Amino acid sequence: VQLQASGGGLVQAGGSVRLSCAASGRTLSYYAVGWFRQGPGQEREFVAVISWTGANSYYADSVKGRFTISRDKAKNTVYLQMNYLKPEDSAVYYCAHPSERLATYTEPSQFHFWGQGTQVTVSS
Repeated sequence: VQLQASGGGLVQAGGSVRLSCAASGRTLSYYAVGWFRQGPGQEREFVAVISWTGANSYYADSVKGRFTISRDKAKNTVYLQMNYLKPEDSAVYYCAHPSERLATYTEPSQFHFWGQGTQVTVSS
């Protein structure tokens, strides 16, 4: 499977960006998909995850109320809508899914298939 993250860029604080994670080579339909981010000199951290059904989603406290994860199974794509962006949201954003079908995790170590990342830079 290949995961392709896209949609990043430079945005002003308070602005919005929508990231996309498109999969090829495998359907994402039976997998939870997560978004993670990694800032310079920082460890990769959990941002959001959506269950395989799409009925459940979980967020890091730092993004709750500002970010929304969603999925379109017909397009085999997962999205991360990011609103009210802050400079501290600047990072490379990655999408990933675990090897286990149906399971929902939040720890990066539990995800085994990763996209290449897309840079989001929020200017103050």
